Amino acid sequence: MSRQQRLWTPLSSAVLRRVALSSSPSSSTINLAAISQSPFRLSPHSDNSRLFVSHIRGLDFLRNFPFSGKHFLCSQSALSLDAKCWNCNAAAEAALFLVCPSCRCIQPVDQSVDYFQIFGLEKKYNVEDDNLQGKYKEWQMKLHPDLVHSKSEKEREYAAEQSARVIDAYHTLSKPLSRAIYIMKLEGVNINEEETISDLEFLSEILEIREAVEEASDSQALNQIRSEMEEKLKHWSNFFANASQNRNFEDAVKAIRRMTYYERVIEEIVKKL
Repeated sequence: MSRQQRLWTPLSSAVLRRVALSSSPSSSTINLAAISQSPFRLSPHSDNSRLFVSHIRGLDFLRNFPFSGKHFLCSQSALSLDAKCWNCNAAAEAALFLVCPSCRCIQPVDQSVDYFQIFGLEKKYNVEDDNLQGKYKEWQMKLHPDLVHSKSEKEREYAAEQSARVIDAYHTLSKPLSRAIYIMKLEGVNINEEETISDLEFLSEILEIREAVEEASDSQALNQIRSEMEEKLKHWSNFFANASQNRNFEDAVKAIRRMTYYERVIEEIVKKL
């Protein structure tokens, strides 16, 4: 039996036994809920509540617009022009992110300040990692418990909340996939976890990679697959950058679907090494 035959034989039986077709008789969309037990299935990260999408779910961009926003802490709303310090009541020309310019008290989290603004970055996919990391360390030093221990209980609470948000912002923007999802959130685009795959070519690739990882006999074979996945991740990352810059959100979501799967494969390979 050829490799292609071995690849599709399990799928054929799965279609007969477990995989439900779309409710539309004329549709070629395959519902992959039945094979969601794949070791590459994503689950949300509970520590930062960022939205991740399953690799076995596909694209239905037009039906699921706009974005609900419930998985993210910050808002796309405009900066408040009448912000005031909670401590000295001094008015600010823009939203107060971290400290009051007058009394230097740490401020409560301002949801109107997005993650890019926290680090003084332009809202775009390609970011300078050095600038991001440097600003992150700067904020964390200012918010470190050892530096605010003499503050009031209220201000210490604000510092802890600001620190947690800075950490979440850094982890979100420092990784290509989470950064892409976050950019789509700011654009109002919903990444729906309950999608189905209608791209049979991509479905074939998913099954073939699963098979290759399961059959890999040593670390050399796994590292070879990992290298291939990293190349694919890089390709779709560049694809997303171009699509988002041109505001082609349908292609941007398509890129996120693929990036999600390839990143998850890499994570599973790392666990096996």
